[in-house]
Amino acid sequence: MHAHASCKNEVRVTATDYDSFATAYSAENEKGLFNAYYARPAVLHLAGDVSGRRILDAGCGSGPLAAALHAKGAAVTGFDVSAAMVDLARQRLGEDADLHVADLAAPLPFADAEFDDVVASLVLHYLKDWAGPLSELRRVLKPGGRLIISVNHPAAYAIVKPEADYFAVTQYSEDYVFDGQTVWLTFWHRPLHAMADAFAAAGFRITAISEPPPAADTPAELLPPGMEGRSAFICFLFFVLEAT
Repeated sequence: MHAHASCKNEVRVTATDYDSFATAYSAENEKGLFNAYYARPAVLHLAGDVSGRRILDAGCGSGPLAAALHAKGAAVTGFDVSAAMVDLARQRLGEDADLHVADLAAPLPFADAEFDDVVASLVLHYLKDWAGPLSELRRVLKPGGRLIISVNHPAAYAIVKPEADYFAVTQYSEDYVFDGQTVWLTFWHRPLHAMADAFAAAGFRITAISEPPPAADTPAELLPPGMEGRSAFICFLFFVLEAT
């Protein structure tokens, strides 16, 4: 998915402004390695049996994870900062789906202890500050509820940018191509200890850390080069947190 393209048809966007390329991004996620065969199956595996559970999909995008959780029997509420993404999610999930345009960096429009679980897949790495968002996610979770997170793996940043300070919270940008349009996305690198500190400060304890392999049905042509003899690759890091 990542590419170093020319400057033609290139757009620079804020970290969460997906409106201008929502349809192309959603189409990529339907079939791309990182979402369809890696992040989404990993989160579903960590979630396990969700039948009858009320789940909030924080940063739901066009709704593929919400749809998968719904298919497994969960009652799913979703929100995204991009109105275009929420429109796509409503097309996928139905007009009566419980979907909202909301910003994880602001107070959320949900009641205290409203959800059994929250999933926040590939969302937090867009945010410099985790204190407010994690506190809000803790607030809307029932005590003992789970927060399932996937973020850019901090080791990947260290590998790609060996000259950078791994231990500093640092902004960086990468270019991606969606349907022929080059889009620059801005992320925040956060070292592992800073993630753990933020979780604890917000009232969570880590119950699982996962670095999973891609899904067993991943087409061989989608796998990155150099996978021969290896079961996994460094890409995202997954956590299951318990609300204490």
